[in-house]
Amino acid sequence: MIAETERLLLRAFEEIDVEDAKGFWGDQEVMEHSLGAIPHDYLHKVLAGYAACHREKGLSMYAVIEKESGRVIGAAGFNVRTTIESVELLYHFSKASWGKGYATEAAAACVDFAIKNPTVKLIYASADTKNAGSLKILEKVGFEYKGMKWFDDTNQEEPYYELNIKGE
Repeated sequence: MIAETERLLLRAFEEIDVEDAKGFWGDQEVMEHSLGAIPHDYLHKVLAGYAACHREKGLSMYAVIEKESGRVIGAAGFNVRTTIESVELLYHFSKASWGKGYATEAAAACVDFAIKNPTVKLIYASADTKNAGSLKILEKVGFEYKGMKWFDDTNQEEPYYELNIKGE
């Protein structure tokens, strides 16, 4: 377990989470603003990769479990490219979980977790301009809008945010 909030638990992904992951990463509508759904037969590799990243680097994407139901309702955490000094905050939730504040709650828990890591200096994030809910979450959890930035992976310009956690 990496974090606990009033309504959620965050932990490293496990193979048993594949079915639940189909409800967010495998859903085209959920992933509409994030390069599209991940093919269901590839999800087990994605989960294994995130679990390995957590073991090796101490930060990763995490399964978000709703305490009340015990189900994995989404994913939140960090895209770690080469170093954990600068990491990207990401979150994706099943449609049934939208509009309940879970993404904000999970994003805040992830930020708190990163702040405790002595190596992390900067957390950044972006979102499709059409994804107003995601942009609002970033502002709620303390990110500062830095302007529009081009992203090669999405092939578009997106609002770019940063949260400098070490005061540099």
